[in-house]
Amino acid sequence: MSIASFTFYAMIAGWFGFAAAMFAAVSHGRRVERRRESRAVVGIVLQMLAYSAVWGVRRHWTSPLLVQTVVPEALLCGITLVLIAGSVWMVLAAVRTLGRHWSLAARVIEGHELVMTGPYALVRNPIYSGMLGMLVATGIAVTAWWWLPFGVACFAAGTAIRVRAEERLLRGQFGAAYDAYAARVPALIPFLTSRRSR
Repeated sequence: MSIASFTFYAMIAGWFGFAAAMFAAVSHGRRVERRRESRAVVGIVLQMLAYSAVWGVRRHWTSPLLVQTVVPEALLCGITLVLIAGSVWMVLAAVRTLGRHWSLAARVIEGHELVMTGPYALVRNPIYSGMLGMLVATGIAVTAWWWLPFGVACFAAGTAIRVRAEERLLRGQFGAAYDAYAARVPALIPFLTSRRSR
């Protein structure tokens, strides 16, 4: 099996793990919604456009990202595997840590708590971090190299919209406590200096 083929099949397996992690939350019954930020839907649409881009404009399934020798191809395969493993862990840990707070919609529920443990101690938006990791891993595995930046740009725009919408809700709910958390923990990429979005 070629390195490119191995990368492709590893990426497919990673998507099964990612999907399982996204839906690992157990329903905690009916939750009373206090506030919702409907503008976040635009961000979801852009994120889905990004995924459509990396899956839709692709090269042959088992061909390498670039015409290259074995060493760079193996390096890209290693990066893909690390991204997949990190993304699946990040999403699974985030969903488990959130528990009843997990939701696709940007909203605050009755009794909402500010979650700062688990992967939320590394980044404020670990599910989006995992989604970005899977996007890039998929791009390395199957996307035409010249199209991957478009997918990343769409995802970044959509994520920025969603993060701003969610942070408006969280600042409204938790005030200074959220500001202190946002000043301490980066938004998306672990270990980068935090910049608060407003």
